[in-house]
Amino acid sequence: MMSLQTIELLLSISESEIIEELLIGLLAAPQLAIFFEKYPKIRNAFNKEIAGWKIKLQDKLQQSEVPAAIYAEFTLYKQSISSENTLFFEQLDSVIQQLEELHSPFFDRAKKLSATAEHRNESFRSLFLHQWRKSLSVQVTTLHKSLIEGDWEQLISQLQDRLAINSALEPFLVENDRSSGHLWDMSRGEKYRSDCNTLIEYGKFLAQQPELQKLAEQLGRSYQPTSVDRKDTQYEKYRVMVREPATLPESVNGIFQSSDIVRMLPTEMVLLNIDELEIEFYRRFLEQQLLTYQLKGDVWREQVKVRAISKTVNEQLPRGPFIVCVDTSGSMGGFNEQCAKAFCLALLRIAMADNRRCYILLFSTEVVHYELTSSTGISEAIRFLSQRFRGGTDLAACLSETVEKLNQQDWIDADVVIVSDFIAQRLPESLISQIKNKQKKHNHRFHAVAMSKHGKPNIMKIFDHVWRFDTGLGQRLRRRWRAG
Repeated sequence: MMSLQTIELLLSISESEIIEELLIGLLAAPQLAIFFEKYPKIRNAFNKEIAGWKIKLQDKLQQSEVPAAIYAEFTLYKQSISSENTLFFEQLDSVIQQLEELHSPFFDRAKKLSATAEHRNESFRSLFLHQWRKSLSVQVTTLHKSLIEGDWEQLISQLQDRLAINSALEPFLVENDRSSGHLWDMSRGEKYRSDCNTLIEYGKFLAQQPELQKLAEQLGRSYQPTSVDRKDTQYEKYRVMVREPATLPESVNGIFQSSDIVRMLPTEMVLLNIDELEIEFYRRFLEQQLLTYQLKGDVWREQVKVRAISKTVNEQLPRGPFIVCVDTSGSMGGFNEQCAKAFCLALLRIAMADNRRCYILLFSTEVVHYELTSSTGISEAIRFLSQRFRGGTDLAACLSETVEKLNQQDWIDADVVIVSDFIAQRLPESLISQIKNKQKKHNHRFHAVAMSKHGKPNIMKIFDHVWRFDTGLGQRLRRRWRAG
């Protein structure tokens, strides 16, 4: 069976042009134009993905096989092209009959052309084959569209879902072009069974708590990127004038011994005229002892050389990722729970804007893990925000897992944030020692976000910085009064 790509080449059909037409029609859709006008930061991320769609659709077309009917008709067309005029007209009626048997769309047109073929000459043959080629091109183009129709409809459906998700979450998660690209990438993949209402609700809640959002900004951007001095070696060309011996010397500088016969003294030539001394001449020649003129002369020539130039470059290292430990005990329920989740959403926004990873650990009696900046970050965030806070507080187990994660290469420069009311049991001395070791030797920073004024000081003293957000009723009323 002949491949579709082979027929395309022989008919000069470009599947890329067909795909390009589909994409142009898609981009011209009013819905998409309005969306990108409203959210221009997402357009850059969308444009980067178009190339991948083209390659995927082209691969599908090139790997497809041609249906038997089109293959048989194309074989018949090739035979007719290669036939001479006489044989072509002898076989014309048979060709038309075969077109009828193949149910070819060209059959009716071929029959009409044959009926007008009173002058069976080269012009008629060219017209017949030209019309036949056009019919085959239409069939192959229609086949193209039918092959990618299912993929195209699925692509449109996914695109609509992603546009809806991105437009809903953009106000809460997108800060710059980088974060819009992250959001677009995270919405790729299977259609989400659950909608993003939970994310939107917590985004709106965060907007109503400006002090909580400000706290997240201060914590997230409190660490200034470290800088390192790096030796940067570059090579540059430069030109110098060098002196070399001339091919044609300018003056006599003296006499010395050599085997240069051209510059040999006349007295040495005498040895060749005396039979008894001829052997002596050859000896001096072989031993380079002939007396010869020493000539002097040189020229100056430009020469290109390369030299290394080392410079010290001050390079800023990027900020590390976030590891956020969230207390989900019963004492963190209600308003505390809302604030903790909204705070994590604010850190996620910062992480996406700064190209940092954000990893969440929920702890009560067990530890649950979520990576919000992964390729499935949206579904991970929905699962995280859907969790209910209940149970006890096992802060030690969570911190132990965090220390283990800091030993992994991907998280070796992470910032650790603990969100809790810190109403918990005392930490083991061995764990405190491990945390202090991370702080001193590896410069890890451990932040505490205290959501209660009743937290135990002995626990919080191990942290580099304690950020306080009192969720008590009195503080909530004061914040609302100041906002009003």
